[in-house]
Amino acid sequence: MDRDKLSVLAVSDSGFIFDPVTGHSYTANATGLKILELLKAGKELDEIKSALTDEFDASEDEVSVDINDFIENLKKYFLI
Repeated sequence: MDRDKLSVLAVSDSGFIFDPVTGHSYTANATGLKILELLKAGKELDEIKSALTDEFDASEDEVSVDINDFIENLKKYFLI
């Protein structure tokens, strides 16, 4: 996973994500913002799963699906 691209993204607390390289903007919900924050901090997938399970009181299966879906969207839009 290319996390270098994540470092240039501007992310607001409200879920607004701006890619200054392309000029495109995106929005994310609270879960997506947390995943993005943890990815930008260099956390591994297991660490992200654990953090989300604790913070959102969700099962590991639910969290795994959310993480995988979000990462696939980041790849789809060439953000990682």
